[in-house]
Amino acid sequence: MTTTENYDSFGNPIAPGLPYARGNILPDTESDLRKLRVAWGHIRRRRAEQGPDSVYLLSGLERKLELPEIDAALLDDEMASALYTDTVRELGLAHMGGTDEEHDILVTNRLTAGLLLAGDVLIDDGDLVIGVSPRYSHPAVQRAVAHGRGEFHDSIGLAGFKAAIEEFGTPKIVFLTRLAVSYEILPADEIQEIVQIAHDLGATVVLDDAGGGRVGPAIFDQPRSLELGVDVAATGLDKYGTTGPRLGVVGGRADIVAAMRTRAYEMGNEARQMLLPAVAESLKQYSHEKVRELVANTMRVADALEKRIGSDALFRTPVTVQLTGEAILEAAMARAGINEAPIVPYEATAGLAMILLRDHGIVSVHFAGIPPGTAALMIKFLPTDTLARFGGPEKMAKAVDDSFDTLAETLGDQTAYREMLLGAAA
Repeated sequence: MTTTENYDSFGNPIAPGLPYARGNILPDTESDLRKLRVAWGHIRRRRAEQGPDSVYLLSGLERKLELPEIDAALLDDEMASALYTDTVRELGLAHMGGTDEEHDILVTNRLTAGLLLAGDVLIDDGDLVIGVSPRYSHPAVQRAVAHGRGEFHDSIGLAGFKAAIEEFGTPKIVFLTRLAVSYEILPADEIQEIVQIAHDLGATVVLDDAGGGRVGPAIFDQPRSLELGVDVAATGLDKYGTTGPRLGVVGGRADIVAAMRTRAYEMGNEARQMLLPAVAESLKQYSHEKVRELVANTMRVADALEKRIGSDALFRTPVTVQLTGEAILEAAMARAGINEAPIVPYEATAGLAMILLRDHGIVSVHFAGIPPGTAALMIKFLPTDTLARFGGPEKMAKAVDDSFDTLAETLGDQTAYREMLLGAAA
């Protein structure tokens, strides 16, 4: 588990429960929410001054409500429950690779809610929980384990998982992540061996399959979530090839899902049933080809960025291109001629994201998660029509390059930098 005993490359202590260091400008989630309100202000201003087409949703996420040809009278909790519950279950099982005899489906108000419910019903006070992923478990996993009052230890890959068992003992729960926040993926054979080892030890396996539920099968030819043999899997309906809204879809053993459903209704974590028609439409229209198109668009932008700012500043995976917080801060300091870092890398990413929105209308994924699961500026799964409307990959790369210049100009003025992120009253 991430602790404050770890440090980033600038010597800043990593914040508890996060994979990056916090700074003086953005020290906590409350400041992240304040930053988000500043971002909303830029969206309102651009729409008012330049029209709705001046804002470009390039976060790689789909969080809208899309209901073509749906009778508005069905957008009611009771009516939608009666007419769509079985349809969503059937579509969800097909999407996640489940079987009607063994598995069930639950729709939650967010993916995070699904993870939280899994921790709530599966973890008892003091239970040993091991996380395993290609890089690190998402903070939402760590929060779910903390909520269940479990003892969490993270690990990387099959070898790290085996080492964690040797060091900490037999886990009761294994939280497995197929596609990490870094967008590195576990090989299918490693996943299957991890699941087998866990089950041989009597552990229950929960799969955090946020984007992996579609990226794994569509891009890496891996099995669907429940075909991996896990006990429970959770994915997000806003990720890659779906059309939203931002809900969680949980599939798994019928007995576990039943317990999660009960707790969800008790605690208000279930999705509003009036949204079930949108869930059905989103699952119906999904195809692997749509995911492949989004990745191809992203790779075109990655190539343009590499030509514009060089490869050293970029971290590429088969499905994303990323500017790490450290790379952003180093590049901005170099352009500004500053030798000592005035902020932490996470705050450099926040600044670059804010400038991209304020000056170019680009809404990046940095504003989609509060708090973000990474300090990197992610460019991923870009929709064809939005990228074309912006002007294409080369124009987007130029916007990033120009925003680096603006970031460098602001970096040396801490008052101006704080105001840029938190507003005039900061």
